[in-house]
Amino acid sequence: MRYVALAADYDGTLASNGQVAPGTVDALRRLAASGRKLVLVTGRELDELLALFPEIAVFDRVVAENGALLYCPATRQQKALGGPPPFAFVRELKRRGVEPLAVGKTIVATVHPNETLVLEVIRELGLELQVIFNKGAVMVLPASVNKATGLAAALRDLGLSPRNVVAIGDAENDHALLRSVEYGVAVANAVPMLQRDADRTSNRDHGDAVVELVDQLIADDLRAIEPPVPRRRILLGTREDGREVHLPPGRTSLLIAGSSGSGKSTLATGVLERLCAEGYQFCVIDPEGDYDELADAIVFGSADRGPTPAEILTAVGKPEANVVVNLIGVPLADRPAFFLGLLTRLQELRAKTGRPHWVLVDETHHLMPRDWHPAATVLNPGLTGMIYVTVHPDRIAPPALQSVGTIAALGEAPEATIHNFAAAAGLAAPAIDGVRLAPREALVWAGTGTQPIRITISPSDTERRRHRRKYAEGELPPDRSFYFRGPHEKLKLRARNLVQFLQLADGIDDETWLHHLRRGDYSRWMRSCIKDDTLGDEVEAIERDEPPTAEESRTRITAAVAERYTMPAEGADGDERR
Repeated sequence: MRYVALAADYDGTLASNGQVAPGTVDALRRLAASGRKLVLVTGRELDELLALFPEIAVFDRVVAENGALLYCPATRQQKALGGPPPFAFVRELKRRGVEPLAVGKTIVATVHPNETLVLEVIRELGLELQVIFNKGAVMVLPASVNKATGLAAALRDLGLSPRNVVAIGDAENDHALLRSVEYGVAVANAVPMLQRDADRTSNRDHGDAVVELVDQLIADDLRAIEPPVPRRRILLGTREDGREVHLPPGRTSLLIAGSSGSGKSTLATGVLERLCAEGYQFCVIDPEGDYDELADAIVFGSADRGPTPAEILTAVGKPEANVVVNLIGVPLADRPAFFLGLLTRLQELRAKTGRPHWVLVDETHHLMPRDWHPAATVLNPGLTGMIYVTVHPDRIAPPALQSVGTIAALGEAPEATIHNFAAAAGLAAPAIDGVRLAPREALVWAGTGTQPIRITISPSDTERRRHRRKYAEGELPPDRSFYFRGPHEKLKLRARNLVQFLQLADGIDDETWLHHLRRGDYSRWMRSCIKDDTLGDEVEAIERDEPPTAEESRTRITAAVAERYTMPAEGADGDERR
């Protein structure tokens, strides 16, 4: 279930002339019975609302006073979300004869055309207040309070994310509400600007529009009426002509496939960064510890201890928490079972809350192999919101591949990668001429009926930062270390990290240095083992330059590595250099 909550305005939406029709109340009860939460978000004062709407207990939370008051009908507890109106402000409005004038716990309300007097008083007293319109109503609130901030407080109470919420409204003060959620609906009687900004405008008005929306949520979770252009598209990269290519954040999955060192992690971390920026929660399953430096994420597990499902689930239970599950401390033989148990629990959480919105599985062919047969409820073609990262797409369980809406193929022979994926997923492969990708390029295919598109991958801030400590001073395993062997294989000097690489480079003989330079060994190691495509590009340019002397090339490569990894930790602006 993607949409787990409905946020509804009261006047002009649920209610007509202040009253909610019995059929609308019945629809709300049916929606609650489907397991979804209901939040009422209104500009009215709470006492007035309670007198008008006796069925208010159908809602899990009520946001009153246009975002300034949170109320729980089940417990009757109230919580002010803003300070009280300034006494001097209210006194001056009364002195000037502003009528009608309603004073709530935070809100001050009147009607048009009193906004002129209200603004004069705010200016003369030097107050930090905002004026919000609701058709004929004029509301005054603290500058930081609106329906969106009130809904955010209600969702925190309920442990939900706005990315799993549908909202419906009718007036000017509903703009912030509809923008803050995943899907915004305007009723037919809404003001024109709200209709323009909403994802969809109903053909029905008032409570009938709410009943229609409820029926659509219960029927198919709004699958049939997804907006044609989602507001929150996730950037993958740009075409040669500069046009952007996006991943819709809805019911789909992404496959990132290519050889080692081809840029898979650069693309993956860039997508995760942009998901986070848009408010989507992610969980990364990380078998090799490659995502420990991912910004805005909590890491569970290390080389010394494996993660526990309990701590992972506690973290992802908070909508704002992104999680990396490092499996290095889990024995290889135990990882598939651990992953299966965790994925099962994550699926259960998704059914209740719609989160985590995205799950990235690195080295997918190991954790979800072709002959993997877990319960159908865990692995099925409807398993969406997944990002699969792999060298071998044809070695992944077919049900997982069948939910993939977009594949990004990187590295050598991207057409073969796409064909292998299509064959494994049971799709007709597109006709592709031989494609040679440059570094930081990918061939993106959105499935049957489309042609692959060459893109330049959008840069990843995390990818540029995350290698510093791990690769500068850590210890790489033997198969990912660099070995200075020389042209006659007489040496075996192992560099376990970049600091050791620079130290050994400074001491080896020129013949050995130039031997590896001419073979392209340095740039290949930077990409495949250090997993830094940008550094690999810089070093490859030095390798391909007019044959430099050993001293010159050594100096240039040392400078390139030192600039990205071994400069002082604090830069001039106080931020950590990455």
